[in-house]
Amino acid sequence: MSVKAGLPPIVRSDARLFVLGSLPGDASLAARQYYAHPTNQFWRLLGGAIGEALHDLPYDARLARLAERRVGLWDVIASATRRGSLDQAIRLAEHNQVEHLLHDYPELRAIAFNGTTAAAVGRRLIGDPGRAIALIDLPSSSAANTTPLADKAAKWARLGAFAGPAE
Repeated sequence: MSVKAGLPPIVRSDARLFVLGSLPGDASLAARQYYAHPTNQFWRLLGGAIGEALHDLPYDARLARLAERRVGLWDVIASATRRGSLDQAIRLAEHNQVEHLLHDYPELRAIAFNGTTAAAVGRRLIGDPGRAIALIDLPSSSAANTTPLADKAAKWARLGAFAGPAE
């Protein structure tokens, strides 16, 4: 089994919200794009939360809209061995230094975790944020999470309060 390395963070210096996943799946790693698998609901969920039709846009335009709304993307796991794309198969994980987000982004107001693996690892790495930063656990956007889309969207909706206004 080979080591799978994640993607670099997508962010600008005045980010107010970070959405952290666990480790990109095989389709995303092959495309070198966050949430590239066509059944992943990430772009619909985040777009709905911030009032943007992200899923209708090409990837570069999605990232531009996130930057304009001061939303960053990254993962808690930098690399790991994993057969397939499921979080349950992650082994020998090396972690990103997500705790640095707290001091590297002074305008940061919230860190959201996309799924239980991201939340468990991310909360352990970050610890107590020590200032007014919300840590938000979200249901996974993966199609492997069979929670109905409307139920996921209701939980993801709170992210809209942390994204900046459209520029």
